[in-house]
Amino acid sequence: MYQEFYGFKESPFALTPDPRFIYFTPSHIEVMANLHYGIESGKGLVVVTGEVGTGKTTVLRWMLQRLDRTVLVAYLFNPRLTVPEFYQHLAALLDIQGWETKSDFLLALGKVLDSRHARGLRTVLLIDEAQGLSPYVLEEIRLLSNFESDTSKQLQIVLSAQPELGAVLKNPDLRQLKQRVALRCEIKPLPNVEETERYIVSRLLVAEAERTDIFSPGAIEYIFRCSEGIPRQINNLCDNALLIGFASGEPSINKAIVEEAASSLDMLPRGERSDRNTDDREAAPPARILTAAGRAELWSAGHPSTQSAASESNPSPLAMRDEISLEPLDLKGEEIPFRRTSVGRGM
Repeated sequence: MYQEFYGFKESPFALTPDPRFIYFTPSHIEVMANLHYGIESGKGLVVVTGEVGTGKTTVLRWMLQRLDRTVLVAYLFNPRLTVPEFYQHLAALLDIQGWETKSDFLLALGKVLDSRHARGLRTVLLIDEAQGLSPYVLEEIRLLSNFESDTSKQLQIVLSAQPELGAVLKNPDLRQLKQRVALRCEIKPLPNVEETERYIVSRLLVAEAERTDIFSPGAIEYIFRCSEGIPRQINNLCDNALLIGFASGEPSINKAIVEEAASSLDMLPRGERSDRNTDDREAAPPARILTAAGRAELWSAGHPSTQSAASESNPSPLAMRDEISLEPLDLKGEEIPFRRTSVGRGM
């Protein structure tokens, strides 16, 4: 919608993990190096972790597009499977046919792995969103890592997951799997405003933007604060800010536009969110629905014994209200029987 207005060939901040838009931070480079070394050297089990939206899937897809054709990859991106479903899915990905039982499958898989390994070929099982794997499937993955020669693993396994996988691996029942992790690396959020600016500019360049100064320095600083350096959050903020800017006819995106986008996405910086919550807690209590005279009349109608005393001293309704409000309720005494009043019946 806004592409023509801002001079883009395509949307620069789509939320899909398009490898063309990958931006290499130091942690991305470290992850790539670990994946390359782990697979090429036959290390067996590699674990990649990162917070939601930091670009794990983008890294995996970038790597998949650049693997040599001699590498056979089974890429599993929906890990919420039972053990039988896991093996059926793995068999389909590796094109292993003619099996009926788990034993049949393992025998056929062993032959495939042994044949490929003897020819110097690599076979990789790559599982995204691995924090969703059940303990039973994780145990099966550990057993799959037993396919090995005297010098290296025949099946390379990569688990890409959110940080919660670390807690899963601390389960005593999975300690054998944890001990088999040969390499572990982490994708981290962008560390500062400068890196955030370079990230935004790199995506604009891939989208063939006519200019890269669309976002003001104040807008970029606010984007970093709202997103906490998480690329997916940056993309979402920038995309919505561009939409707001287009609707307003603004050629550049300033902090006010980003703030409007962040507010609609519930992504305001933590301090500002807490301030708003505090304001809500300190709001004035609801106003009374009856006037002072009305409250006094209602009280008198419900307590006839007080009417004579009230008529003698003839206090004002406001004074009667103050007196009534100071009278404590006796919650420990006898239960007061329900008494009809003359309110609404005419006196």
